[in-house]
Amino acid sequence: MPPAPPDPTPLIGLPADRKLLGPHPFSAVGEKYLRAAIDAAGGLPLIIPALSPPLPAELALRTYLHMLDGLLLTGSHSNLEPHHYGQAPAPGEDLRDTARDANALALIPMALEMGLPILAICRGFQEMNVALGGSLHQRLHAVPGLREHREDPQAPLEVQYGPAHPLRLTPGGLLARLAGAETVEVNSLHGQGIDRLADGLVVEAVADDGLVEAWRLDSAAFVFGVQWHPEWRASENPLSMAIFGAFGDACRRYRARRLGAASHARAQATRDARDDAGQGASAAERNLGRVG
Repeated sequence: MPPAPPDPTPLIGLPADRKLLGPHPFSAVGEKYLRAAIDAAGGLPLIIPALSPPLPAELALRTYLHMLDGLLLTGSHSNLEPHHYGQAPAPGEDLRDTARDANALALIPMALEMGLPILAICRGFQEMNVALGGSLHQRLHAVPGLREHREDPQAPLEVQYGPAHPLRLTPGGLLARLAGAETVEVNSLHGQGIDRLADGLVVEAVADDGLVEAWRLDSAAFVFGVQWHPEWRASENPLSMAIFGAFGDACRRYRARRLGAASHARAQATRDARDDAGQGASAAERNLGRVG
């Protein structure tokens, strides 16, 4: 009986947040991201734990990435430590997550080196910009000319995640093709945002105040990021489904190449083993002939 074809479902890694529940730390990922990875991208999510001290990058994290077909950098209530982009903390309180910082900033360059598809959302969108050398505004509402991008925490979730402002899409860009439009309305639940865009990132959309809200990495097959939250009820939003669908398609292509390369390597190893066995048998026969 011929072997069954490999499962096309891609494995999608999601770096976790490190959260305290009572006195105990937990690695946590929002269910809405897991659900979007399954329902909208057609993948199987795998949580990458956030530990303190962090996982060794070259051992544990690279092992995770070799198992994966895509990386989903999620949003979070926490913000990146500003020293990662050369700034001192702005006045006021910020929730930090140094374990998430360490994981994400170690995973990103390794994932890029491997050509892994990446979808970056909110905090993940900012992490990628910082990892590639860009910087952030720590207080968008304090920057002259920029609008209020934070949600009203007292409002119902449906209102918090409802349409908040328009985006102008880059003509001919990936997002414009997925949207089939020149402008879209998106939600807005962030207090920080891109200041200096990292080299290599190409603007895909800007808000009505000029803030960059979507980019792609020009040199990669699929590395795409958005500042808003397409994972929120993704299956009810055509643009969200298009974004996650494109990500899922890229993950499936990567998986097919990865499994194909692994199958080729196994077949080559089998051929090499047979050749070695054959050479060994021939040598043994020659030796027996000389003895006789």
